Amino acid sequence: MISKFIFKTILGLKLVGDFPKDLKKYVIIAAPHTSWQDFPISILARNTSGIKINFIGKDSLFKGPFGFVFRSLGGTPVDRSQNNNLVDAIVDVFNSKEEFRLALSPEGTRKKVERWKTGFYYIAKGAKVPIVMATLDFGKKQVKISEPYHPTDDIEKDFEYFKSFYKGVLGKKPEQF
Repeated sequence: MISKFIFKTILGLKLVGDFPKDLKKYVIIAAPHTSWQDFPISILARNTSGIKINFIGKDSLFKGPFGFVFRSLGGTPVDRSQNNNLVDAIVDVFNSKEEFRLALSPEGTRKKVERWKTGFYYIAKGAKVPIVMATLDFGKKQVKISEPYHPTDDIEKDFEYFKSFYKGVLGKKPEQF
């Protein structure tokens, strides 16, 4: 498989753990998201794993000559300029499909943020699916995958757990995480 060759041999990356293949539905949070390189590396990791994973992206990515590429890679455009109850819409997608795995960045951007967005958390809670964490660790040259985590009713405790998984991880631009 060409993705595995590029991921392991050319880029020298390793996949630590794997995306759960026995679960048909879950949310994946991939962090840190500090560079444009995170996206192609995530696609290579997904392809190396051999599991179908979808993603959402700003609608401008899906316009113009390359929009078809993002769609063919499993992407769905979202309009972030309006408050359009995206969480409920994505929960509806989970509920309407037999199999759906959604990857997104908890930061919501490549810039440094003080706090993560909470949409992924409420999507998982609303769809009653676990959250799988994935690191994009350029320091260790690896993508590390967690076991599924079922969110509780204590958002602060859950976010502490998420943050502990990413402790010590170096993004491509560490100053932005």
